Amino acid sequence: MNYQFIQKKNIWLTISGILFVVALFALIVWGLKLGVDFTGGSSLEVKFLGQRPSNSAIEDNLKDLKLGGLTVQPAGASDVILRYQDSSKETHQEVLDRLKSLDKKGIDELQYDAVGPSIGNELKQKSVYAIFWVLVAIIIYISIAFRKVSKPVASWKYGLSALLAMFHDVIITVGVFAVLGKYLGIEIDVAFVAAVLTVLGYSVHDTIVVFDRIRENLPRSNEDFEGTVNTSLNQTLVRSLNTSLTVLLTLLAITIFGGASIRNFALALTIGIFIGTYSSIFVASPLLVVWEKIGKK
Repeated sequence: MNYQFIQKKNIWLTISGILFVVALFALIVWGLKLGVDFTGGSSLEVKFLGQRPSNSAIEDNLKDLKLGGLTVQPAGASDVILRYQDSSKETHQEVLDRLKSLDKKGIDELQYDAVGPSIGNELKQKSVYAIFWVLVAIIIYISIAFRKVSKPVASWKYGLSALLAMFHDVIITVGVFAVLGKYLGIEIDVAFVAAVLTVLGYSVHDTIVVFDRIRENLPRSNEDFEGTVNTSLNQTLVRSLNTSLTVLLTLLAITIFGGASIRNFALALTIGIFIGTYSSIFVASPLLVVWEKIGKK
């Protein structure tokens, strides 16, 4: 069956436009809730061997330490993740002692990370540089891969369409985390940056598969450009969906059953790869047809 994806391009592009605007609005208005990796401070995960105290009980117990920016996040059945601005060893030990006093059976320290403010600022800069150079590398790759395609859409328009789809994927993914940070207090860390970089690569990978089939079909197709693009989409549809579905099922399992330390990373990948699969079908390829129609005018 040959599904009419491209013929309904206005519907798909409108949906994408709405999602993009909402995500961009959330990002501009609320921004991202930065974790200790970027702001500096401590992240401590402990397991209560008895009954886990309530968040308010933990906060009251630690109140006079004046930790600054203290957040208490339950994890699993008996774990708690604490984040606060102080990163000294003395404060770390005092916090552990206070937590032990809340449970007669004691606690186990599962993970502790301390980051100074200067290191946090350095990580911010390196994260921006990493994303920038990945974008540059991807643009160069697309320009080389499609340099021989000239009709009816110039090769640079393939690159621009892939870049717009990639930008669409990242903004929506980051926008979702702006909403989660606002309402659920979910913070981003260095692992989130790694997830964004992975989404960039996956978005382009999926789009290139479709574009490559379009390039193969153009010389031998009896259809117009819109029909050729639609046929190419249908030919690669099952492969794209099967590949994405296997990855998404794995990521969902990690998101639901994985530890708290990797849950946000897996969630970012889940959202990004889902949106990336959508955009390769409903955004990048329809944009090529839009370019072709503009060229005719």
